[in-house]
Amino acid sequence: MEEGQELERWEGYVDWRNKPAVRKKHGGMLAASFVLVVEILENLAFLANASNLVTYLMNFMHFSPSKSATDVTNFMGTAFLLALLGGFLSDAFFTSYVIYLISAVIEFLGLIILTIQAKKPSLKPPPCNPLDSPCQSVTGSQAAMLFGGLYLTALGIGGIKGSLVPHGAEQFDENTVQGRKARSTFFNYFVFCLSCGGLIAVTFVVWVEDNKGWQWGFGISTIAILLSIPVFLGGSSLYRSKIPTGSPLTTIAKVLAAATFSRRTPQGITNTNAVIDYGGPSPAESKTETYFKEEFTQTITKTNSLSNDLTFLNRAVERQTINKFLHCTAEEVEDVKVVLKVIPIFLSTIMLNCCLAQLSTFSVEQAATMDTRVGSLTVPPASLPIFPVTFTMLLAPVYDHVILPFARRITKTEMGITHLQRIGTGLVLSIIAMAVAAVVEVKRKRVATHEGLLDSTKPLPISFFWIALQYLFLGSADLFTLAGLLEFFFSEAPAKMRSLATSLSWASLALGYYLSSVLVQIVNSATGKGSHQPWLKGSNLNHYHLERFYWLMCVLSAVNYFHFLFWAIRYRYIKSGTKG
Repeated sequence: MEEGQELERWEGYVDWRNKPAVRKKHGGMLAASFVLVVEILENLAFLANASNLVTYLMNFMHFSPSKSATDVTNFMGTAFLLALLGGFLSDAFFTSYVIYLISAVIEFLGLIILTIQAKKPSLKPPPCNPLDSPCQSVTGSQAAMLFGGLYLTALGIGGIKGSLVPHGAEQFDENTVQGRKARSTFFNYFVFCLSCGGLIAVTFVVWVEDNKGWQWGFGISTIAILLSIPVFLGGSSLYRSKIPTGSPLTTIAKVLAAATFSRRTPQGITNTNAVIDYGGPSPAESKTETYFKEEFTQTITKTNSLSNDLTFLNRAVERQTINKFLHCTAEEVEDVKVVLKVIPIFLSTIMLNCCLAQLSTFSVEQAATMDTRVGSLTVPPASLPIFPVTFTMLLAPVYDHVILPFARRITKTEMGITHLQRIGTGLVLSIIAMAVAAVVEVKRKRVATHEGLLDSTKPLPISFFWIALQYLFLGSADLFTLAGLLEFFFSEAPAKMRSLATSLSWASLALGYYLSSVLVQIVNSATGKGSHQPWLKGSNLNHYHLERFYWLMCVLSAVNYFHFLFWAIRYRYIKSGTKG
């Protein structure tokens, strides 16, 4: 009877009460569906503020366009980078179930602070007209409240991003083809649900912020994240959660240290599966030498399971370590090899996310100078993401139910389209998007010059639909790349590091946003020497050289794509052994 119960258990998993998870009761698509609904609410709360935050900082906190863009990219970058913390804690000490709940409460508290500040005029700088006199930007305790609320929210967002995706993906049995295909469907629909939340955010919530007040916008986000908690708890009886196995960073550091500081095999021991009989230690033999012989005897038999990739790490097992605490198993070495092999892929996606950062900053500011009317309706500039969001919602089900099955039949492989092929497609689309953005900006400035409106704050007689083109291409790039990255990192990473590895997808977004801020500063520093006006500085966007910046991004993206190809062509998938 007990043996039968053992077979029914999910090895290495527990339920929400920390009892062994049971097959046919825990896990599966029904459990993951709660995660998908939560993602709609979570991304609604996040994107409602992120997509329009630059407008709030400019109009109510009186920051310059460049300062507002930098603060938004720093906020979003920090939020996504903190996903690494959420992933690390999920792998090392707590379950992803617990980390999500804690993070949701933290984000809820941060949004309450922002809602209170938006509601009370005494907590914001006084209103002003920039044409009459310079506006006073937020300072002192008001600034502390603003950034305290923003970064408390960012901490919560990071924890959610680092725990929610792996929690949903862990519900599937990776040891069966059906389970792996269902997991792939989960990742596609995760991006679909992310877009659903985004659609509500950039339409209804942004309209509320612009027409009813930011206190209502922040309030809706607060309610959304609060509602996500009981929805998430509703699936508790169905979830299976991976048991934390200790810090993955410790394993990585131990293997690297052991490979670096290991000593050569002592004389008399051969690099085979046998050890020459010494007839016991001689009286003159030190205890240290005896320990090294014993350690080598225990570990040398495991070297046959080591791969031929990154062979310098094999020394952590093949050679003797200077300290018994640096003793490594072959499994640990192979796990670290996987992590090191995915790092170049991770690095090659940062430039794409640098391009995506423009959708929340300069692209919104561009649209704000244009004619945003559609018939009798005036569309808020921050609602422009409706184009890529809608396209993603349409494409994600088509990709999962039409394109992917067709590709599987043609290629006769389980994946059909590999993760790296999806990522590569996204990188190509980002190059096209930046070229389109540069051409559109040239056209926008020509209209401003021709109409004599370079120094005016009046809307230009050019439709904001021109800006929608770059949104469409970048949104499509995000669909291909994000879903591909999430599934790539989760499926390739060792089981004990999956939450942390999946968080690399969000960390790539973070570094992309930070890179955007750094590029703006570098460009301004390089182009503002002498009497020259920096490309991206000033209070009037019409005097920026934004088109040159976009061309620079296009060139950098093209170089980055070839860097990606170099590594992708050589990459061999861990499970299938096929190349990228």
